[in-house]
Amino acid sequence: MSHRSPLLLAGLLATAGAAHFARPRNFDAIVPRALPGPARAWTYASGAAELALAAGVALPRTRRRAALVTAAFFVGVFPANVKMAVDWRDRPGPLRAAALGRLPVQVPLVWWARGVAKGA
Repeated sequence: MSHRSPLLLAGLLATAGAAHFARPRNFDAIVPRALPGPARAWTYASGAAELALAAGVALPRTRRRAALVTAAFFVGVFPANVKMAVDWRDRPGPLRAAALGRLPVQVPLVWWARGVAKGA
């Protein structure tokens, strides 16, 4: 595994986490309605989790555990991607394709995080 792989994963997590605070409305819309409380609270909580995971993956001492939690996190946010795909089914073709395209991307993200954990 490349020495950059954990840092690239940390960068992805940090970018996504920061986006939750910079553009929260985009994330509020995909919070599953079944979750209790306001969507914005879930948006901020998941953004904070991604930032914490980014820090954990970036540090060699915490990398293995943080990468395993990251893999679980990627599985845990999958329902939001499903909600987005369902909600966007009537949008123009390119947007609908982007929403549907997010679904299978979760699998390599989980594998990537597990690979980082294994290499730690």
